[in-house]
Parts: sequence; structure tokens; C-alpha cells
Amino acid sequence: MKIVAVVGSNRKESYNKKITAFMQKRYTDKVEMEILPLENLPMYNEDEELNPPSVVIDIKKKIANSDGILITTPEYNHSISGFLKNAIDWFSRGDKVMVNKPVMIVGCSPGALGTVRAQIQLRQILNSPGVAALTLPGNEVFIGAVHEKIDESGELVHEPTIQFLDTVMNNFMDWILKMK
Repeated sequence: MKIVAVVGSNRKESYNKKITAFMQKRYTDKVEMEILPLENLPMYNEDEELNPPSVVIDIKKKIANSDGILITTPEYNHSISGFLKNAIDWFSRGDKVMVNKPVMIVGCSPGALGTVRAQIQLRQILNSPGVAALTLPGNEVFIGAVHEKIDESGELVHEPTIQFLDTVMNNFMDWILKMK
């Protein structure tokens, strides 16, 4: 099974990048997971929509050829980041590579609520006609107080969170297989 990961933060020490890297390593025996290089995407420009830069074409091909998408999102001002919104704008225009693509959402933050508000907004965006992705139902992953759940090297060590991620990841893989 091939999954692409979209990390909604471009911060070097992003907690969401760390959680994504943890998941990539932890589930390597179950899925092939590639973290997409979104930091190379230019700002979306409708003038370039039909003739996008090569980096956009390359990333869109990876999404189109995947079985599913993992999106990890931070929360900025009760919302998703502009960085993530820009990526989704590119993926939802021209050849709409997210249509009917299974998506799992994870988000973490130092705050108590994880990324609840950002994920509500993200689900709304993913449901829009141009995106039309299929979000995994009933499996919401909000990792609050993430800074207390990782060690000095940035590795997730909080066993209840790890077990919960294992459950949701298994549910996502099963759901992808059922969708085929």
C-alpha cells in the first residue's frame, strides 16, 4: 500500500513533521509512506494552473499514484496554515488529484485541544467540490500537549498516543482496502 504524507507546516522543528516521520518509520512494514516536499511549491497562481511548474506536476503525480493521503496539520489562529491551504489549492485545480482519494487527518500542538478547530476547517475544505477527498470517518486524531509526549530527540514516546495511532492507522489501511 502506498501512502503520501502532506505535512501542513514548513517549520524546521515542526511537531507535525516529527509525528509524520514517526509514523513513516513505525509503519514501514505495512505501508510505503512518502513525505511530499511541499516546501518547494510556489504560491498557487491561477495563471499557471494549466501549465504548472514541474514541482507541482511531480507532486500531483505522486498523489494520483497513491492509495491514500495522510495529512498532518498544525493549527494557526484556529485554522489550517496558509502553507497547507496553498498545497491543497494546487492539488484541487486542473487535474484534481484528490478526488475520491482516502485521507487520514492527524494534528498535534502544544495546546490542550490539539488541532481540533483546524481539523474541522480542513474537513470542510477536503469536502469541497474541487477537492472531493474522502476523509476517514470516526477516527479523529488530536494530539494535545505534544511537547510532553516526545523525547529530546523528537521521538514520540507517549504509549497511549502510540497505541491510538496504531489503531487509527490500521483502520485507515482497512478502509483503503474496502474502498478499492
